[in-house]
Amino acid sequence: MPDATDADGLTVGQVSARLDVTVRALHHWDEIGLARPSLRTAAGYRLYTAGDLERLHRIVVYRELGLGLDGIRAVLDDSTADVPGALRAQRTQVAERIDRLRQLSVGLDRMIDAHERGLLLTIEQQAAVFGPQWNPDWPAQARQRYGDTTQWRQYAERSASRGPEEWQAVTDAVAGLDRALGEAMDAGVTPGSPEANRLVERHREVFASYFPLTRQMQVCLGRMYEADPAFAAHYDGIRAGLATWFRRIIDASARSHSIDPDTATWQ
Repeated sequence: MPDATDADGLTVGQVSARLDVTVRALHHWDEIGLARPSLRTAAGYRLYTAGDLERLHRIVVYRELGLGLDGIRAVLDDSTADVPGALRAQRTQVAERIDRLRQLSVGLDRMIDAHERGLLLTIEQQAAVFGPQWNPDWPAQARQRYGDTTQWRQYAERSASRGPEEWQAVTDAVAGLDRALGEAMDAGVTPGSPEANRLVERHREVFASYFPLTRQMQVCLGRMYEADPAFAAHYDGIRAGLATWFRRIIDASARSHSIDPDTATWQ
């Protein structure tokens, strides 16, 4: 390496500032032989010449285009390298990344909407999926009431990936459970029996479409199903007294898992 006076060339720090490249990157490129400073001062400090700076400019350009260091070395040093081909390949990769980022952006928008609105269906879609008794104001009311809870966040995460078909499957599962509850009550299934306990487990599985449901939380829901006028009307509309019977089989199942229904809390 030729010697130079301190007035010749540019130091690593100066090149770093001029090209907006970190000193660490310049040292690395020097170590791997991609861009070495051509001069050295009498004191042993390395300096970059105008030719070195031009090479660094080209490295920065190709790096910003996404080429790896090996690819950049080939473009700069291999006279047989197919530069247009390498750039076309890089363009294809960039286009694929752009497509992935667009998809990510759409997913983020849906996740934001799900956290803010809960249900990502139009009013017409809601009526088609949930039936004429559905009130499109319910999601907003639920957001206002539960929006700061962990369960709302879990519900939103599930809702963000669902369209009408997925929600129809959830609705069908709920309707199937409601029918099974009514039929079991008609058949005289008693709380604590294996048949009743299977229905309680089925309820937890179906409810997991909204958010994970612990047994203690399920007890709390059972109380609400019986005490809340809207829920009680729903279940008693299927079979008279079903809301109370449903609460009783939930409580019995909880006791079999060492949970006292009288003291269960939402946890």
